[in-house]
Amino acid sequence: MIFDIRDRVHYSKKLGFRYNVFTMADKYKATWVSHSSINDFLNCPRAYYLKNVYKDPKTKHKIQLISPPLSLGAAVHNVIESLSVLPTDERFSVSLIKKFDQEWKKYSGIKGGFFDEKTEMAYKERGAEMLRRVMNNPGPLSRLAVKIKEDLPWFWLSEEEEIILCGKIDWLEYLPDEDSVHIIDFKTGKGEEDSSSLQLPIYHLLVHYCQHREVVKASYWYLESSDEPQEQKLPDLAWAEAEVLSIAKKIKTMRKLEHFKCPHGENGCWACRPMEQILKGEAQLVGENDYHQDVYVLPSKEKKLARKDNSELI
Repeated sequence: MIFDIRDRVHYSKKLGFRYNVFTMADKYKATWVSHSSINDFLNCPRAYYLKNVYKDPKTKHKIQLISPPLSLGAAVHNVIESLSVLPTDERFSVSLIKKFDQEWKKYSGIKGGFFDEKTEMAYKERGAEMLRRVMNNPGPLSRLAVKIKEDLPWFWLSEEEEIILCGKIDWLEYLPDEDSVHIIDFKTGKGEEDSSSLQLPIYHLLVHYCQHREVVKASYWYLESSDEPQEQKLPDLAWAEAEVLSIAKKIKTMRKLEHFKCPHGENGCWACRPMEQILKGEAQLVGENDYHQDVYVLPSKEKKLARKDNSELI
C-alpha cells in the first residue's frame, strides 16, 4: 500500500501506532519531552532548566545530583531490566543478588551519594530485599515479555508543533490470550505514586504508539512492600495525548523565550535550590554517568553542621 507523507499520522492512528519514518519533521530540531522532564517543569521551570537544558561551560555536560534513594532505584531497576532480554527459562538462572552486588559497585561510596558505610549498607540491604521478593514472587517476570527495539522509545507527539515524547518503560508483560500487553512500573521508594501523576498516561501513549499490540493493563509494583503488581486504572489515551501535548507546548514556548523562572522568586524552592548549589560551587563532583552528565553530591548535613560550628566568639 502506498500513502502520502501528509497522511502518515492519520493512517498510522488507524493501525493503533505511529511510525517514526516518512516524515518531513527533523527530530534533531524538535522539543523532546519525557515523564521526568515534564515532572521537572511542573515542579519548577528553573529546576527543569537546570536538569534538562543547562550545560557546564567548561565540560559542556549536563549536570545531575546523585543521592542514596536515586542510587538504590537505579541499581534495582538495572538488575530487573537486564532480565527482559533473556528467555523466560534463563531469567533466574543467576541469582539477582549476585547481579545486584556487581551493579552496586557503580554506586558504592561517594559516587552514589553515600558518606558513611552504615548508611550505604542500609540502602544496599533494602535493594537486596526487594530483589529477594522478586525471586520469591517472580509473577509476570517469569512470563513472556515484549521488548521495544529502540533503546529510548519515542514518537512524534505533534509534528506540527515539532514535539517528541520519549521514555523507557520498565516492563511490558505479553498477554498471549489477547495478543496484548501489560505495562508494569517498578517502584523502589517507600511512598505510593500520586494519583495525579502523568507517568501512566505518558507510558500508555508511548507503548500504544511505539509497538502494535493493544495495552489492556497498567500496574505499579511497589517492590519494598508488595509481592505482586498493583493494577491501576488505564488512562484514557485521548485525554492523555491532549494533556501531555498542552504541557509540552508550554515547555517549547519557555525554551524559545529562555524564560526559566522559579515561581517562588530568587530564593528558589525545594526543586531548584539543590541544583543551584552546584552552580554556586557548593556540591562535590564525583564523576560522569553513562549519559555523559557530570554527577554531583551535596555535602552531608553532618558536614554542614561541622562547618557552621567550627568557630567561636572570643
